[in-house]
Amino acid sequence: MKATKPILTPHDPEYAERVRESFERQGAMKLIGATLAKVAPGEVEIYLPYREDLTQQHGFVHAGIVTTIVDNACGFAAYSLMPADASVLSVEFKVNLLAPAKGDGFIARGEVIKPGRTITVCNGEVYAPGEDNKLIATMTATVIMLQGRSGIPQG
Repeated sequence: MKATKPILTPHDPEYAERVRESFERQGAMKLIGATLAKVAPGEVEIYLPYREDLTQQHGFVHAGIVTTIVDNACGFAAYSLMPADASVLSVEFKVNLLAPAKGDGFIARGEVIKPGRTITVCNGEVYAPGEDNKLIATMTATVIMLQGRSGIPQG
């Protein structure tokens, strides 16, 4: 029996703008050239164009870069459902690298599978769009919502 997908309702009607603003503040995403491609309640897509300076010794995009974009996609998917004064941090994730990251670009998709008051669980996938839309990696991520914590700004 297949599980039903939960109905995901953001706490903040301005969630999409808040996600975009937070994404724009990430120096790491700017450094690697990633952009926010889609924001929906509980779902985010990040696009990363292929760049030779992001590769490992065989010319594939490095596993750390692949993990970075899918971690962000999961985190922002969870963040889209949180209150306006919240912050989000990754607590734990597991990545399966299924194929070498080769292609002209990559789409990382994060999707909330179980929202919670404090802890949210997400699934992530990274694809190399093209003729075969090859699945490169998967992730299961746990993220935590923080509110009112000293030294941790919202966003």
